[in-house]
Amino acid sequence: MKHIPSFGSRLRKNIVIVPESIEECSGIRVFGQLLKSFLFSTDVAIIRNTNANAIIAVYPFTPQPMISNALILAADKPIFCGVGGGLTTGKRSIELAMQAEYQGALGVVLNKPTPNELIKRLKEKIDIPVTITIVSEKDDIKGRIDAGIDIFNVSGADKTHDIVKRIRDYDDQVAILATGGKDDGSILRVIEYGANAISYTPPTTGELFKEIMARYRED
Repeated sequence: MKHIPSFGSRLRKNIVIVPESIEECSGIRVFGQLLKSFLFSTDVAIIRNTNANAIIAVYPFTPQPMISNALILAADKPIFCGVGGGLTTGKRSIELAMQAEYQGALGVVLNKPTPNELIKRLKEKIDIPVTITIVSEKDDIKGRIDAGIDIFNVSGADKTHDIVKRIRDYDDQVAILATGGKDDGSILRVIEYGANAISYTPPTTGELFKEIMARYRED
């Protein structure tokens, strides 16, 4: 194993580290950058303090350019921005995606309800990867592929590896980003089934503070 020189600081040693097992996946190369680990977060403080390769910024509200712009400006790594596809769809999603590209996003993410026609229209309008979220084996995987989707974002809880396998049955080359869970065993299983990259949900700020405060009390 090659020696990897490592540098840090006494002020920035408390960062969110993604599981090392994620390094076992192939990664997804976007504009020359190899991305293996995606942090699922819109918390600017956490985004600025993680070793993940990229950020997937999707939130349960109507996408707003001001939010995506703030995240892109604050981040020191590539961001994939949510642009709707459910309640927010059609022309509005296209405009949000174009705005995200202009702001500097490396990719956009569409919600599960997105019609295939919207994927086709987006592919004609923007020059960054289009990602679609898949949550079930019953989702229209073949239709998404035919529409020209670039990346599948698989989030199927304990069924994630089965969904990844089903996608691979349709296409052994399409890029797959998948949730891997918290432990190395589940992450490696998803990679074994065909995931190219892994999304990791970090602890909340409250959970991180809890650990710090516990140490303070011990001291």
